[in-house]
Order: sequence, then structure tokens, then C-alpha cells
Amino acid sequence: MGLLTELARGLVRGADRMSPFTSKRGPRSYNKGRGAKKLGVLTSNKKFILIKEMVPQFIVPDLEGFKLKPYVSYRAPEGSEQPMTAKQLFTEVVAPRIEKDVKEGTFDPNNLEKYGFEPTQEGKLFQLFPKNYVR
Repeated sequence: MGLLTELARGLVRGADRMSPFTSKRGPRSYNKGRGAKKLGVLTSNKKFILIKEMVPQFIVPDLEGFKLKPYVSYRAPEGSEQPMTAKQLFTEVVAPRIEKDVKEGTFDPNNLEKYGFEPTQEGKLFQLFPKNYVR
């Protein structure tokens, strides 16, 4: 669909249908919200209970004397390094630690979690199971 097709569709159907759907356009019970996380639970008698564990705590480091600014210009030159592959990451981070443990005689193949290996995907945001892989 090109730009011209979209414009023609908007003129034929009416520009009102092309505008974004907001809480003003829906019924009284519709509240779009802004994606905020809930800080508690709503009971059956419509009473809100605040749960302190659900309230986010922001840990801000002391930036006194910090020279960098939080903005990067779009005119900044592109980075010269290539993106790191899994093999490069393994050879630069994990392999030296494994070699050191083998030389010292403390390497245990049953304790690979020490090097970052995760046998299960429990508690992960995106769990990697065979059904999620590209076929």
C-alpha cells in the first residue's frame, strides 16, 4: 500500500476513521491509559490495596563530576567495531576462565553455571524453546 492509496482510502472512508483511537472516542468505560504498571490489587468490593513490593524503586547513581552527557547527536560518526558474535563472546569472556580452571584442576563439567551457562529458561522474559526458533 502506497501513500497515495492510504490518502485516497482516508478521503473515501472519512478522515475521522483514520484518526487515532483515544479514550474520548470510546464508550464511558473505555480508558486507554498510558501503560503504567499497577502498584497493587483491586479487591472484589472495588477497594485498592497498595503493595509496597510492587512499587518501583529507582536507584540513581551519583553523577557528580561525570563528564558525559545523556544525549548522542545523530551526526556522531558510526562505530568502527563490528557487532560481537556468540563465538567471539565465548572466546573472549568464558574460554579464558575455563582454561584457567582446567590448569588449576578446579574445572567441574557439572558446575557450568559458574561460567554463565543456564540449563533452564525459568523466569526469563523470552524463553528459548524449540517452538520459538525460526524454522
